[in-house]
Amino acid sequence: MGLLTLVVSIPSLKPPPCLEVNKGNCKQASKLQLAVFFGALYILALGTGGTKPNISTIGADQFDDFHPKEKAQKLSFFNWWMFSIFFGSLFATTGVVYIQDNVGWSLGYGLPTIGLAVSILIFVAGTPFYRHRLPRGSPFTRMANVIVAAARNWRLPLPNDPKELHELDFEKYSVERAFRIDSTSSLRFLNKAAIRTGSTEPWKLCSVTQVEETKQILKMIPILVCTFIPSTMLAQTHTLFIKQGTTLDRSVGSHFQIPPASLSAFVTISMLLSVVIYDRIFVKIMQRLTKNPRGITLLQRMGIGMILHIMIMTIASRVERRRLYVARENGLVQNGGEIPLTIFTLLPQFMLMGTADAFIQVATIEFFYDQAPESMKSLGTSYSMTSLGVGNFLSSFLLSTVSHITKNNGNGWILNNLNASHLDYYYALIAVLSAINFFVFLIVSKLYVYKAEVSGSINVLADALKERN
Repeated sequence: MGLLTLVVSIPSLKPPPCLEVNKGNCKQASKLQLAVFFGALYILALGTGGTKPNISTIGADQFDDFHPKEKAQKLSFFNWWMFSIFFGSLFATTGVVYIQDNVGWSLGYGLPTIGLAVSILIFVAGTPFYRHRLPRGSPFTRMANVIVAAARNWRLPLPNDPKELHELDFEKYSVERAFRIDSTSSLRFLNKAAIRTGSTEPWKLCSVTQVEETKQILKMIPILVCTFIPSTMLAQTHTLFIKQGTTLDRSVGSHFQIPPASLSAFVTISMLLSVVIYDRIFVKIMQRLTKNPRGITLLQRMGIGMILHIMIMTIASRVERRRLYVARENGLVQNGGEIPLTIFTLLPQFMLMGTADAFIQVATIEFFYDQAPESMKSLGTSYSMTSLGVGNFLSSFLLSTVSHITKNNGNGWILNNLNASHLDYYYALIAVLSAINFFVFLIVSKLYVYKAEVSGSINVLADALKERN
């Protein structure tokens, strides 16, 4: 962020201002300027990859699974974790965007940079007081041990009694403050990694707990794949939805115009309200009906979000069809001029996207944390970050592919001039893809077996809930 601030502040690091109508005549950025700018973005991505999976994980680790009050608080943690993230997004898409458009990019980037510096100071000051989970080596190495050992022992028969498989003593796990996991019948092939062969080499013999940890990570992969399309949906709010807004009447009153990028604030506001309603009202109602301390399961919550995504893209397609109709009626197709239609026409799709986020985004990050083994929580949480990254790549791939194919056929769906495009067809395509993904998710979630909560910690909370009711 400091480098980005310098890029927009120091004249030698940015191309000169250009007032030409034809931007092709402007002086282009030099290779050095591009290198510094994109270098800053890649460093930012690298830093985000290091912080996001770990901050949420260490936050959830602060709660005691075996204390009813703290366990209940932990079930709400990810709701409020996402609430804080979107609260920051609200400031970014309103205050920061306004400063960048009306004051300057130096201050617009400088303020978040200062905010990050303050965050680091707060984090460092609190470090001595956090509960720390001690690292137990690379999870990828532990998983590779299991896969290689199982492959080496593939010809050996599995014993009928799982107790004959290799496992460490309880004392060993107690010293390492780790959890022992009993053998399960899922992905039975991997159990061969724990067959006693007389060897103690980690690439030939693994403990039952190590095998089960690997299983838990692998079993989540089909669910991860089903989250790619929903993550692709998120990218639309920062790209095409905003580009739609640039073609509409953005005036509020006689002196103020809504910046296009601030449209995302509607998603954020809706999400903030939805999280509060979900956590304070919806969960309590569902607890009485289902007797589940979470109200509904995490996969059910994700499924509701996917249904909302189908609704959103269907509505967006209808709204876009209306926008194109008004453009044709006013002769604005060829010149791409502003359409006499208020920007608030887009409000339903933005607001519903925030509600969908309250279901699927919170459930996704909590699911991957909750279902990951105790020694691999950060790896589990990183699944949700992987989903977002793949979703953005898929969005770019889908956008460029559809644009290329339809343009070659003489009926471009996605052109620089949106008034001459057919975004309504593109949104309908995404709605169909979302529907297909939802039905695949139903099958995958039906087959998924939840990880047994360690020592029945969820049962402690369930019993407390029954006593209260």
